[in-house]
Amino acid sequence: MRDQSDRLGTLIPTIRVDDPKLAQRTGQATKRPGTENPSIDELDFEPVRADLDVAARLQDYAERSTRIEGDDVLRLGLPDAFATAHRSARDYLSAQEEYFLAAIRLLIERHRWGPRLFNDTSVTMSGGGDAGRFEHALDVLNTLRATQRLPYGGEVEARWLVRATDQLRDQATGGYRQSSELALNATIPLLRGAGLVAREDLIQQERNLVYAARDFERFRRELLVEVARDYFSLIEAMARIENQRRQLQSRVLADEETKARVESGLREPFQADITANAVRQSESALANLLETYILELERFKVRLGLPPTAPIEILPLELDLLAPEVTMKRATELALDYRLDLQTSRDELDDLRRAVRNAVNDTLPDLDVFAEVGIPTDQRDDTAGLGLDGGDLDYRVGGTLSLPLDRRIERLGVRQAQIRLERGVRNYTQFRDNIIIEARQAVREIDLARFQLELAEEQVRINERGLEDLNLRDNADPQSILDRENDLLNAENARDSARTDLRNAVLNYLLATGQLRVEPAGTFAPLPGMLVEPDEDATDAGA
Repeated sequence: MRDQSDRLGTLIPTIRVDDPKLAQRTGQATKRPGTENPSIDELDFEPVRADLDVAARLQDYAERSTRIEGDDVLRLGLPDAFATAHRSARDYLSAQEEYFLAAIRLLIERHRWGPRLFNDTSVTMSGGGDAGRFEHALDVLNTLRATQRLPYGGEVEARWLVRATDQLRDQATGGYRQSSELALNATIPLLRGAGLVAREDLIQQERNLVYAARDFERFRRELLVEVARDYFSLIEAMARIENQRRQLQSRVLADEETKARVESGLREPFQADITANAVRQSESALANLLETYILELERFKVRLGLPPTAPIEILPLELDLLAPEVTMKRATELALDYRLDLQTSRDELDDLRRAVRNAVNDTLPDLDVFAEVGIPTDQRDDTAGLGLDGGDLDYRVGGTLSLPLDRRIERLGVRQAQIRLERGVRNYTQFRDNIIIEARQAVREIDLARFQLELAEEQVRINERGLEDLNLRDNADPQSILDRENDLLNAENARDSARTDLRNAVLNYLLATGQLRVEPAGTFAPLPGMLVEPDEDATDAGA
């Protein structure tokens, strides 16, 4: 994992696994676990009171969810959100564990290809009777062996066998016998199963770890974009709330002024109803925005792996991103060169091609050669113990040829592998084409977001001048002022939405072209020259 992470220039993940004993829970092996499902008579339902102050309750919800007082408040800027996600986000921990599992699978396969030691001890009690007379024997056999797979097929094994036999009831002397033998044998395929096909499992697991490293790094980048998207959405929601509060304050002042003019006879009574209704609409809109913000905030906490009730404060954005000047052709070239998931898809085609070659190998005849050499103890000595006698060496050398008289299943396997390869080629070309479309779309989204932001900012300026002009007129009717305030609010919200879209479009462009980089701590690593400090207007608007 360290080697793969160094090649990608990313972090080396760490993982902590609890003691298996801590996973024990009382009743986990119970055949019939209990179920809580009370009858309808046991359930309670209390209707809402008619005199309940719903507005006060909603205000209490908002205050509880957005309270930022106390020492236990977690204050999150965008870099803090990134770092928190890399510490506790459930999706991140799952992706990290999948990377570890790929490494463990490789270690298991590597161990199979290394020298492996085994020790088997068997004890056998046997007996036989003849006309009521029984004789018993105790046989102890210990085998110490070491095996080693060969790089291009076959296996070598070395064994040391020690046997001790004791006749527990024997009228003749010498009932105890002990012998040992040192043996070395090897089996090597020459056709079927020979060559790189013998190392297929190890080759695939080695490649799978590379794929897992790429997938993990790709996930880190996608997680950063998702966290940033949620953070930008919260910033936009805060700006919308602030815009709505300014409008509500303006409408409250306008309502008070209109009522005063109605009382003095300068306005018709229905105009006071218009402004009062506008105040109620603003209060309702503010309540909806607060509820939306609370829901987004709690979901953001869950994404970061925090409890939904954890008190956090979303800090203003301290930096902004410059939009890149790039053509769709250049974006496509970058995506085809740098996208990690496309590289994995391309390499998986080689896996399918190798599978065809392996399937063809499976149709070949079996031609195996074997050799075995054994050095036992002196066969004439019943208690030779461990004294090996080279003079009693024995050996076997031979070969086995198995002609493929029935290889129908194997030939069908070749056809299956060929079809999978053809399908894999189609899937790869489709995936590559989708990446090209994604890269081209990312460029267009940046230009579209920039255009919408310019229009929205101009609309804000136009409506601000129009509202200022109406407020200077003594004869301006309240409805005209309210309409202009609505236009200004919509323009401000459109401006904030366009800013969010532009920020997301820049990050999506970096992700789509494979240029997004994430620091080991999980924070965003900007490309040279792409950061800009926000202007004061953007900061004041909650950008």
